[in-house]
Amino acid sequence: MDYLSINKEAWDKRTKVHVESEFYDVASFKCGRCSLNPIELKQVGNVQGKSLLHLQCHFGQDTLSWARLGAEVTGVDLSANAIKHANSLKQALDLKADFIESDVVQFGHENKQQFDIVFTSYGVLCWLPNLVDWAQTIAKSLKVGGEFHLVEFHTFNDLLSGYPYFPDSRPDVEEEGTYTENCDGTKTTTVTWSHPISEVINALIDAGLKIESFSEHPYSPYNCFDGLESVPNLGYQMLYKGQQIPLLYSIKARKVAYKAL
Repeated sequence: MDYLSINKEAWDKRTKVHVESEFYDVASFKCGRCSLNPIELKQVGNVQGKSLLHLQCHFGQDTLSWARLGAEVTGVDLSANAIKHANSLKQALDLKADFIESDVVQFGHENKQQFDIVFTSYGVLCWLPNLVDWAQTIAKSLKVGGEFHLVEFHTFNDLLSGYPYFPDSRPDVEEEGTYTENCDGTKTTTVTWSHPISEVINALIDAGLKIESFSEHPYSPYNCFDGLESVPNLGYQMLYKGQQIPLLYSIKARKVAYKAL
């Protein structure tokens, strides 16, 4: 199965829908709205003058938000259509950014640059068949002392939705629509994989990164799953038997120099 071509086609089609959606609200972004959320802004901190690599950047709003905050940014995404719109948005806003059309593994093999920060967020890991290559891409792309930041949807919600928690050699192949409010019912084929949190953490450790923090969060900034309810000033929550379930988790890791024995 050529999962890259299948998912690339799906995200090319989704991008056309997303750039016209209220969910992404490109008009207000062009007027100065920051697309980043408090969780990642607090975790990543000051990016002024730092080089930042954004993996799986979609059509570039978060990447360009980091640029507005002073980072020297590079965004990478599988979708040619997403990269096209990212470059168009960059030019419209007169911002400096490099956007590269590539999957994570290919980029990891070809990239020669190292960055102060590698960032990725929200619905990214399920598109990767294994996390070993992903973590190696991150490690190779970081300077010694550089930081990796992940903010991701919690796998607990996937489990309650009927997806496996533990990894399976066979991916989930589905016909599904997208998550924005203007989805017209059109479905595309997607190929995804489950990754428990332990796999994420161990892949990063095995790649030579030091985990500095791991946090779980009961609120999502996005109303993109069934069963969510709004909580003023906090975002969206989901209750199971009256109790909050974790909707997000975040990881900060650092590339450290190996000491000679």
